Amino acid sequence: MFRQTSAIIKRLRILSRHHAWRYGSTTATHRAMLYKPGQQIHGFTVTQVTAVPDLCLTAVKLTHDNTAAQYLHVARDDSNNLFSVQFRTTPMDSTGVPHILEHTVLCGSVKYPCRDPFFKMLNRSLSTFMNAFTASDYTMYPFSTQNGKDFQNLLSVYLDAVFFPCLRELDFRQEGWRLENEDPTDPTSPLVFKGVVFNEMKGAFSDNESIYAQQLQNRLYPDHTYAVVSGGEPLAIPDLTWDQLRSFHATHYHPSNARFFTYGDLPLEQHLQQIHEEALSQFQRIKPNTAVPPQPRWEQPREHHVTCGPDPLAPDPTRQNTLCMSYLLGDITDTFEAFTLSLLSSLMVSGPNSPFYKALIEPKMGTDFSSVVGYDGSTRQASFTIGLQGMAESDIEKVKSIICHTVDDIIAHGFEEERIEAQLHKIEVQMKHQSANFGLALASYIAPCWNHEGDPVQLLQIGDNVARLRRCLKDNPRYLQDKVRVYFKENSHRLTLSMSPDESYFVKRAEAEELKLKQATEGLSESDKEETYQKGLQLLSTQSQSQDVSCLPALKISDIEPIIPATPVQMGRAGGLPVQYCEQPTNGVVYFRALCSLNTLPEDLKIYVPLFCNVITKLGCGDLDYRQQAQFMELKTGGMSVYPHVVSDIEDLDAYEQGILLSSSCLDRNLPDMFQLWMRIFDSPHFDDVERLRVLVMSAAQELSNGIAYSGHMYAMVRAARTLSPVGDLQETFGGMDQVAFMKRIAEQPDLTDVLRKLPRLKRHLIGTESMRCSLNATPQAMPAASEQLEKFLGGVGTRRKDRKPVRPNVIERTLDPCTDAGSDVSRKLVSELNFKPFQMKTFFRLPFPVNYVSECIRTVPFTHRDYASLCVLARLMTAKYLHGEIREKGGAYGGGARMDHGGLFAFYSYRDPRSVQTLSVFRGGVDWAKAGHFTQQDIDEAKLSVFSSVDAPVAPSDKGMTRFLSGVSDGLKQAHRERLFAVSRKDLTDVTSRYLSQGQGTRSIAILGPENETLKKDPSWVAK
Repeated sequence: MFRQTSAIIKRLRILSRHHAWRYGSTTATHRAMLYKPGQQIHGFTVTQVTAVPDLCLTAVKLTHDNTAAQYLHVARDDSNNLFSVQFRTTPMDSTGVPHILEHTVLCGSVKYPCRDPFFKMLNRSLSTFMNAFTASDYTMYPFSTQNGKDFQNLLSVYLDAVFFPCLRELDFRQEGWRLENEDPTDPTSPLVFKGVVFNEMKGAFSDNESIYAQQLQNRLYPDHTYAVVSGGEPLAIPDLTWDQLRSFHATHYHPSNARFFTYGDLPLEQHLQQIHEEALSQFQRIKPNTAVPPQPRWEQPREHHVTCGPDPLAPDPTRQNTLCMSYLLGDITDTFEAFTLSLLSSLMVSGPNSPFYKALIEPKMGTDFSSVVGYDGSTRQASFTIGLQGMAESDIEKVKSIICHTVDDIIAHGFEEERIEAQLHKIEVQMKHQSANFGLALASYIAPCWNHEGDPVQLLQIGDNVARLRRCLKDNPRYLQDKVRVYFKENSHRLTLSMSPDESYFVKRAEAEELKLKQATEGLSESDKEETYQKGLQLLSTQSQSQDVSCLPALKISDIEPIIPATPVQMGRAGGLPVQYCEQPTNGVVYFRALCSLNTLPEDLKIYVPLFCNVITKLGCGDLDYRQQAQFMELKTGGMSVYPHVVSDIEDLDAYEQGILLSSSCLDRNLPDMFQLWMRIFDSPHFDDVERLRVLVMSAAQELSNGIAYSGHMYAMVRAARTLSPVGDLQETFGGMDQVAFMKRIAEQPDLTDVLRKLPRLKRHLIGTESMRCSLNATPQAMPAASEQLEKFLGGVGTRRKDRKPVRPNVIERTLDPCTDAGSDVSRKLVSELNFKPFQMKTFFRLPFPVNYVSECIRTVPFTHRDYASLCVLARLMTAKYLHGEIREKGGAYGGGARMDHGGLFAFYSYRDPRSVQTLSVFRGGVDWAKAGHFTQQDIDEAKLSVFSSVDAPVAPSDKGMTRFLSGVSDGLKQAHRERLFAVSRKDLTDVTSRYLSQGQGTRSIAILGPENETLKKDPSWVAK
């Protein structure tokens, strides 16, 4: 997977904690403290042992004696153990060699020569994460699992893959690129470029945000590896040869160029022994020539202009220009300076109180900040970028001037002390928050700095950096202003990059590809064409062969825990309303949720619900204007948000719960302030500032438009589901292409007064306690105080209740507490659509992408139905054993498969797919394959393992009990589903395929997002959008 600079996980936001909560034995962190520098363990020597109490971990640094491979072990009381190995990969051209290599090493190795062991292991393990990433200057291979045996299995496969891959030419042709007949079985069909990475990058370069981010990096760092596209420029990918790929592996994938990372509570010695014996003992030290030199600094600022494709969904088609200024900063291995600049970036651009927000966003010259904004520490020297997207060309010079003047203003006036405290408070909350995948977040956080010989342990000592920053501010009140002066005012290494749409952009790209193809084919003799045809047949034959995967390690069904661990919750009441209390080790943070019903909301207002949720916490409330509200929120909470909530009934596909979910968190000490802020939002939100609303509308519309290229398969699935269930229809309204089009229309309106007037109407139906329930997750020590504050809050807002009748008359109740009767007032009120009739529909959205996103959805059964478990297993089975090979390997799409969703819809999908109608035939072929029973008991067991890896994924303390609270799925229902999964048989799978997925059985709908399609245009059964 190509990881672009701007998409790397934001550094501090993801540093969060997760415990396995096992008591009674010596903790992993204490055991790790027993290691001593100089101690030798299985070919490694310990160099440093450091306790990091802020994050409740112990860091152990080691070096491999023979190869000098670097190793960091983070011991923590977390059962979700992680392994990662990363290599510094520094290409000097845009053929995508590190990206294609990342794909190809996972296609078979010396010890595991079967084709594609990586994807095979997805179904032979209980991994909680498996993937690989290609960044600008490193490639990383991480996995995580909660099972010790599984960890050893996956480690063996990963080690052999990266150090001893087969690197077969056929795998290179499949994953990278190849010249092949459009129909591999027809030698008269035209020759075309194919390949998984080739198509993936064509999709990536159809996204204007990706184009801009890539061009910005290439031009800010023009003198070494950052000047090229590590993921591969589509038109340069066909220049890569198989020999060049193998040579790159030999020079870059060596232990002397590797950094190993392990995390969790499994014994370090076991990891070291396996890594040494299975891999590193077979190598000797070399001096890898992979270092990235500093970018020489410019004496004068530079300007560049690039073009992109027009966005048909842009809020304003006449304003599609982007402009930013990007500054080269210091080396990221100076961890304190990097910390300071990251914090400074937040002060400059984050939230409505930041100077650049005031100067650039509020004047409404653009729809939002540029797609790359703020501090970026993913390259050896960091950068800071500021600018706008959605601009008129006539405003470009004005925006340049505003940026420079804002820098001067910051130097002159600095930042309010309260704003600095708000940012430091945010860091404190982020350090205390516990996530379910902390190991993965940690690996991503340290990777860029460690890649350039920085100290990863220093990066973890965030509390020390906060204390040092406070000292610097005390000693020099102008400390941050001086940084702004040095890095921005006096910095001549500044790039100004503008981008404008070109109506013929995609035509030019297609013509350039045609020219590249012509150059590759015009010199071919008849014998060359025959050889190309035979190679295509050879690859197709290899892809179609059944494989012997017995060489791969695998867990057994008996390795899966038969009984889920219970999540104890207590039901109570506060302010007369039902409350779920869940005591968890949340590390001094309280998590609050409230679900408010939509049942009384008039139908004409439903399309506005996502907009209402987006703005309700950003308009100001009570005696606070929107800036004061944002400041208070950052000072006293870990964030406050509101989202639409739509969930299908677990017993009836035509019944559903609809509402909005309020969510917030805070440190224990700030409980009164958090609930006071919610009180103000409930009592007196501000609905009087039309200009503020316009800013928020433009930003929201731009964000929706930008997201389609990245998440097109999700939009296709949501659209296809629209006509199959009431939930599907509502989800399309709230989060599908209908919502994208609606927000575009709203953003285009010259006057939003009418929209502003709708907000109080929405508030009367949505924000209230008429049909509301709450939940609290907190430590046992903090729960009494949290309960008391919730009682005060609900007591206050509850005095203004007003009963309203539901718009839909058929409301049914489902108990929230399994220990009470269904008629209890501790219940969820669901709408039942007694007259809903599902129907078939085929929808095509023409979009300026060179690839397609295809989905077909079929209505099946709800969660509690006995066949639901069989359909879950069937989706994984069909994906692994049929669809992956047909859609990705043969078809060249980046991804594809099947999934069974919680709303009872069985969905097929493909992602960044060069084909469209042919993929629909693949979906049908998958049904025929499953109906014929072309699978073994081992295949079934592997599919079950894959399902259980998702079912048993770790859950953070903040989210414990939420499935029950939001969907009514109790531990008992989860256990019943678990037992049905265990019991799924071969006959069950063929039966449900015939009963629900065969033509003429379940009602189905199709949606395709993609380029102009002559086949669909000629077919009157398709609705074109």
